[in-house]
Amino acid sequence: MTSRETFTIDAGGGVNLDARVYRPSGESKLIAVLVHPYSILGGFQGLMRGIAQGLAQQGLTAITFDMRGVRKSTGRSSLTGFPEVDDVVSVCRWASSNFSSPRILLVGSSAGAPIAGSAVDRVEEVVGYVSLGYPFGLTASILFGRHHKAILQSPKPKLFVMGTMDGFTSVKQLENKLKNSVGPTRTHLLQGVSHFQMEGSQFDDQMVTLILEFTSSLLQ
Repeated sequence: MTSRETFTIDAGGGVNLDARVYRPSGESKLIAVLVHPYSILGGFQGLMRGIAQGLAQQGLTAITFDMRGVRKSTGRSSLTGFPEVDDVVSVCRWASSNFSSPRILLVGSSAGAPIAGSAVDRVEEVVGYVSLGYPFGLTASILFGRHHKAILQSPKPKLFVMGTMDGFTSVKQLENKLKNSVGPTRTHLLQGVSHFQMEGSQFDDQMVTLILEFTSSLLQ
C-alpha cells in the first residue's frame, strides 16, 4: 500500500516549496521528481498526482511540488522559468539527503520540461530525464528557448514523449531539435494526441508505463 506525506522544502532566498512524497509499500530503487506545467497558466503539483500515485504503486518514490509562487509555495513565479530551475535543484538535493535511494529521475510536463531539463546536470544524483510535451516550437521558444541547450547537451539518458497533434511543437520541430542531442535519446509519439490532452488524467496510466519502461534501462 502506498502512502503520501507533505513536506516544506527550503529553496533558499526565503522561498519555501510545498511538496508531496508518494511512497511505495516496499524499498524504492529510484526517486522520481515530477515538475508541473507552466505556473503562469495555472500549473500546479496536483496535475502530476496521478502519475506520482501510479509510479508509487509500481515501486518508485515520487515527489511532486509547487514551484515558487504557486499556491502554498512562497516566492514569485517567473515568465522564463529560470528561478524555478533552482526550485527543482533544491527538491532533488533535499530528496537525495532524505531518502536511501541515491538515484533520481527528473520528469517535466509541458513548461516543466525545459525547467527540469536545465536542472539535470546540476544534480549529480539525477540519472535520467523524461519530457512530457517539451515546448520546442518557435512561439514557446521565445520564453523557453534558452533552456534547450542544457538538456540537449546533457550526456544523461533522455526520453521525449509528445503527441503528434501538439499545438506548441510539431513532430518535425522535435526531430530537428533532437538531431543535436548528446547521449542516449529516445522519443515516443502519441498519434493524434494534442498537448493539453496528454496533460489530462486519462493519459496518466500511459505516462506511468512509458516512464517505467525508460527507468528499467537506468536500473540495469
